[in-house]
Amino acid sequence: MSGDLILHHYGTSPFSEKVRVAFGIKGLPWQSVKIPPMMPKPDLTVLTGAYRKTPVMQVGADIYCDTQIILREIEHRHPSPTFYPGSAKGLAEGVAFWADHQLFSASVAVAFGLMGEQMPDAFLEDRAKFSGRSIDRSKMKMQAAMMSGPLRAHLGWIEEALHDGRKFLFGDAPSLADLAVYHCVWFVRDRAKATDLADYTALNVWADRMKGFGHGSASELDSKAAVEIAKTATPAPVPAGVAANAMGLSAGMPVSVTPDDTGRDATVGELVGLTAQSITIAREMPETGRVHVHFPRAGFILVPHKG
Repeated sequence: MSGDLILHHYGTSPFSEKVRVAFGIKGLPWQSVKIPPMMPKPDLTVLTGAYRKTPVMQVGADIYCDTQIILREIEHRHPSPTFYPGSAKGLAEGVAFWADHQLFSASVAVAFGLMGEQMPDAFLEDRAKFSGRSIDRSKMKMQAAMMSGPLRAHLGWIEEALHDGRKFLFGDAPSLADLAVYHCVWFVRDRAKATDLADYTALNVWADRMKGFGHGSASELDSKAAVEIAKTATPAPVPAGVAANAMGLSAGMPVSVTPDDTGRDATVGELVGLTAQSITIAREMPETGRVHVHFPRAGFILVPHKG
């Protein structure tokens, strides 16, 4: 049980769909912990600290926050078929970062405009706190109209790339880049039922191909059982240690880690690992015992904690 892949997610989360399709590409079994789409999420945040974004992946007492590091860990544990076929290594990470931020922002605006009338007030209030800006239901359709042009521009690049007949963005096999672009398309096309993407013929064929991978083999797990798994497990060693860095951070220092865009709640712990691509901090709570919480470097602010 402690070595199983556990995904804390909910069905309509686009970033969760990114990881679910990743499981499908690799044909993996995984355990599904359904979490609320809005705060509070007590059985999640006891594992992560204050991190509230979705999804989170757990392997025993190791907690992975953000799909960047989640997919990197899945690749590490299950390298075949790879998320980095051919020339995708490095470049796929860059395309994915663009998709997760610029493409996703445009996708959210359009999707919310299409689905806004169905969204409960409590959900919109939660997302206003999450994003750090007010959300006015009466303006959502206008904002969607404003962002439809940028969204079509972004997706036009993907349509152009796929028009040469390639099956995926980097050739004949799916990569990390395909996963990152797909979850945005899925959110607008499949969840929000947008109809103005029909003219993107190559994009739609590709999206159907991505959808065809499915989600691997999931089994349900209770959130409290997941917390107990963490408590009875031991975090994996962090062999890289703490690399030299401009801030002079060293192993054992108290630090805080905060997303640089939305959900800016700081997770505080003891620094145990730092590389060019990852941050690992240790936390300990009575409910969980000692856990290691992992974050990517890109997209997160790491500073000493003065509490």
